[in-house]
Amino acid sequence: MTGKPTIVFMGTSEYAVPCLRGLAAAGYSIPRVITQPDRPKGRGRLLSPPPVKTAARDLGLTVWQPPSVRAEAFVSELAALSPDLLAVVSYGKILPRPVLDLPRLGAVNIHPSLLPAYRGPSPIQWAVVNMEKTTGVTSIYMDEGMDSGDIILSVATDIGPDENAGALHDRLALMGARLLTDTVARIAAGQVRRTPQDHARATFAPLLTKAHGRMDWRRPARQLAAFVNGMTPWPGAYTYLNQKRYRILKAEEITTDASGPPGTVLPGFPGELRVAAGEGVLSVLTIQGESGKALAVADFLRGCPVAAGAVFSNS
Repeated sequence: MTGKPTIVFMGTSEYAVPCLRGLAAAGYSIPRVITQPDRPKGRGRLLSPPPVKTAARDLGLTVWQPPSVRAEAFVSELAALSPDLLAVVSYGKILPRPVLDLPRLGAVNIHPSLLPAYRGPSPIQWAVVNMEKTTGVTSIYMDEGMDSGDIILSVATDIGPDENAGALHDRLALMGARLLTDTVARIAAGQVRRTPQDHARATFAPLLTKAHGRMDWRRPARQLAAFVNGMTPWPGAYTYLNQKRYRILKAEEITTDASGPPGTVLPGFPGELRVAAGEGVLSVLTIQGESGKALAVADFLRGCPVAAGAVFSNS
């Protein structure tokens, strides 16, 4: 093939923005950016554009927000663009076969895990929660399943011992952008090999909800520290004390001889908040009250003392 392929980009979330910008910076023709409709957001529930829409407009690209990717009108308009390739990153919907079959070079997806591990919508958070040492990004040819298509390329990276899901998200987004431009260049040059996934080894990362952030103090402290990192920044790890809800944004397992029932605040040095877990002790480092801002625990305790013997609970 001579020249660069024409690419229709499909994406919605912040994770997809570096990929879109990377393709534009590489000089690819992007006749259309497809993203999901504006959604209500915040306390005022005002309609807000997806991050990809904002980025596309900044790049001077045409945006389309179809309510359905299965409607005949959508398929017809996409066909009229005659794209060589579909690049799909964090779009948020499964694409049907008529859409996948339109571009002559296929449809590719960038997924933030080392497939077939952590298929699904929340791979970054669950990899951190599950204390994985390594993750990465994978490019695949899309099929009608969820992240189940043939692998093109993958790049691995270590997960830092104190890295939360937000920081890992940002790193993987930049890695994904580099992987996408590399993948597209290889496809255009006819230099790719498809590797079918081993479906028997597949694991899944279900969509996170606010309820997933509820802390279970019966778990070991090491797991709780990873849980806090995995739930940060959203939905946030949360617990209750005297019927008030608190978000824990940073915590670590510590070594101490003190112990108590899970959730019990233990004696410690001034400015410390040590909580008994199902196994070991969790030291809370950053915390946020229901109506306050996130504070280092020493600052929080100056305004809201928590006595030893108090019990954090699940409700």
